[in-house]
Amino acid sequence: MSQALNIAEQYLAAWNERDAAARRARVAQLFTLEADYKDPLMKGTGHGGIDAMIAGAQEHFPGHRFALSGTPDSHNDVVRFSWSLSAPGAAPVAKGTDVATVHADGRLSSVTGFIDYFAQ
Repeated sequence: MSQALNIAEQYLAAWNERDAAARRARVAQLFTLEADYKDPLMKGTGHGGIDAMIAGAQEHFPGHRFALSGTPDSHNDVVRFSWSLSAPGAAPVAKGTDVATVHADGRLSSVTGFIDYFAQ
C-alpha cells in the first residue's frame, strides 16, 4: 500500500469514527501534537482542537460518512487526496480535496482542506 493511500485511509477513518475515545486515539496516532487543520468552514489546532472539529462535523452531518474519491498522490512530504461526504445510499452533500504535510515521524503536521462542492 502506498504511503499516500495509507495516510488518506487513516485520515478518513478518523473523520468517520463515531466513538469519542476511539476517535481521539485515531487523532493522536495520525496528527502531531502541534498539528493544525483549516478549510473554508472551520479550523482546529492540536489533538483536542482537531478532535473537537471532527466531532462538530459529525454532529452537523449525522449518519454521513467520508469516502475516498480517486487515487491519493504524494511527493516529498506532501499528500493530496479527494473525498466525498454522504449518507448511505444518498448523493454526496460535499466533496473536497485535502493537502497534508507529513512530519518526519510519519504523522500529519498540517492539513489544508478545499471544498469542491457543498450542497446548500
